[in-house]
Amino acid sequence: MRNEIKKGKKIYFHDNGIRNAVIGNFLPLPSRTDIGALWENYLVIERMKLMNNAGCYTKGYFWRTTQQQEIDYIEEQGQKLSAFKFKWNTGKKQVRFPKTFLTAYPKAETAVITPADYDLFSPEEHP
Repeated sequence: MRNEIKKGKKIYFHDNGIRNAVIGNFLPLPSRTDIGALWENYLVIERMKLMNNAGCYTKGYFWRTTQQQEIDYIEEQGQKLSAFKFKWNTGKKQVRFPKTFLTAYPKAETAVITPADYDLFSPEEHP
């Protein structure tokens, strides 16, 4: 029998209401244990819509190593690479990008997107 490698996938819903219906969870945000996943889904889909409407056609990726280091969303437009981490609540913990990624892609722009600054996650800021 051949060993197979399972590649991780992320699935994003164009409507978080559909996502909530699929998983059967309609609790208010303060009661949710999946708030990070909701936030990420919302940002990725809205970013795709914004970029498309602005005429900025990019390729989007999710990045994770076998050691589970990850970047929530990467955009590639021509030679420009932008990496984003999405955090609903950063607290006092500083958000860091994996050294593996920064070493492999030293020219990549990085940004952490939180509810306090998600308006920066627009095509004008990151064309």
